[in-house]
Amino acid sequence: MKLVSWNVNGLRACVNKGFLDYFKEVDADIFCIQESKLQDGQIELDLPGYFQYWNYAVKKGYSGTAVFTKKEPLQVLYGMGIEEHDQEGRVITLEYEEFYMVTVYTPNSQNELARLPYRMEWEDAFRNYLKKLEETKPVIVCGDMNVAHQEIDLKNPKTNHKSAGFSDQEREKFTQLLESGFIDTFRYFYPEQTGIYSWWSYRFSARAKNAGWRIDYFLTSASLIDKLQGAAIHTEVMGSDHCPVELDINWQ
Repeated sequence: MKLVSWNVNGLRACVNKGFLDYFKEVDADIFCIQESKLQDGQIELDLPGYFQYWNYAVKKGYSGTAVFTKKEPLQVLYGMGIEEHDQEGRVITLEYEEFYMVTVYTPNSQNELARLPYRMEWEDAFRNYLKKLEETKPVIVCGDMNVAHQEIDLKNPKTNHKSAGFSDQEREKFTQLLESGFIDTFRYFYPEQTGIYSWWSYRFSARAKNAGWRIDYFLTSASLIDKLQGAAIHTEVMGSDHCPVELDINWQ
């Protein structure tokens, strides 16, 4: 089973930059997107063979997630069931017989860590949400988690310790999530790999210089470790300031 996740940074713009060509080429079983920046009815995607599920932010042109899947899920959940955290369209959960599939667009802590206190509340709520799901069956979670976990996950760690996405507080929450029983699948396959990132600033020719951050992930419950087949970060794919990430998993 091939799973793909991509922060498209505005789906309408990404469609104009080749999104549909990539979507067809990659032929994923489940394809998740973050930061759709859409409201209901603002786009019509013709994706034959796929069920579509969308979660929109209340605020127009902001945040938002979607999942496109070949196999119809048993049920679909939108948000975490916590009103204060469910206004920005950040979480979609698909339940299948063998697992839960969750896509997430984690809140950015913003300049000067202005939203860090809220981010800390979100992190605890989201971890608890995943662990509650896990009481029933294994969980796969993917998306833009807005944190580079280790120093090897960004080009310039020394100058970013107080930056959004690399603060000690955000990194510690990610550590807590992994220690609660989740696997960072890219690091499982490539524990020492450097220079592979999933996001680059639009400023300072960052992508051309590969001055990036790895902030897009596939995590799985530890119980799925024997089913993991491969992980990839598709740095060659353009169309957004992020690139797609992939997980291949075998249910046999």
